[in-house]
Amino acid sequence: HTPPTTAMATAALCTSSFAAHAAAARSNAPRRSAAPLRCAAAAASSSADGAQHQQQGVVAAPVGVSVSRRAFGMGVALVASALDAGANPAAAYERPPAGFRPFIDTIDGYRLNRPEEWIEVKGSGNDIFFRNPASVEENLFVGISSPSSTKFTSPTDLGTPEDAANKVLKQYLNEFMSTRIGVSRKSSILSAEQRVATTAGPDGVGTVDTTFYDIKLRISSYATNNQYGLTEADRPQVCEWDRVLLSTLGVSNGRLYELRVQTTFERFDTSLPTLTIIRDSFKPFEVDIPVT
Repeated sequence: HTPPTTAMATAALCTSSFAAHAAAARSNAPRRSAAPLRCAAAAASSSADGAQHQQQGVVAAPVGVSVSRRAFGMGVALVASALDAGANPAAAYERPPAGFRPFIDTIDGYRLNRPEEWIEVKGSGNDIFFRNPASVEENLFVGISSPSSTKFTSPTDLGTPEDAANKVLKQYLNEFMSTRIGVSRKSSILSAEQRVATTAGPDGVGTVDTTFYDIKLRISSYATNNQYGLTEADRPQVCEWDRVLLSTLGVSNGRLYELRVQTTFERFDTSLPTLTIIRDSFKPFEVDIPVT
């Protein structure tokens, strides 16, 4: 068998080669030959030691194969450990699906996964705002109640899911209010449901069951091209936009968090898988908030 010192030296050489190979891959440096050359040298050294011990009456195993496998396992474990240690603990806790990137607000205390191609819009007045560059009406944003306002313990503080849906719809219609003549809005509540999801516990320790309200609304806007027509027949209305809005309400830190995602009614069925991933990834968590 291979002497302990030889096996350790061989493992060290191969482990070093794997670490070098991983570093080269990260820096895109052309170092592909480093691992095979060093491991080959180590195997040759082990074979020579085996031959020497065989001459002394010790039967040597095919050390080139056995030591290489052990060294491979050690090298892979070392590289994996190094990579894991440098990773973001929050990102490692829940890896986003393909095509998504995590967004984590450690100040206000929430996280979500957003599509990679969506871009951030600054100055929207919301806590965060992302939109789909391929569709101007497809976007998401997060709104949070003030820490100095009403203290919330659960979305149930708003009443039933239907109660909350009516309040959200009223708020949206106020936001969409227009001073133009001949503009009207049509709206409906498509669904309002309560959902319980598992989220991280206080200080990231353990898990807790968190209650969410998931609300789906449809709002359409109609306007006329002839605002000054004398009769209603002279002011025919046409649909200028038709949207589906998804609102998810959750509570943490005594504050009400709302994720709003919207798209056009026409694109809704196509976009639903993406919107569902965004919604299910939205998770408020406990943070230290200064008392105001």
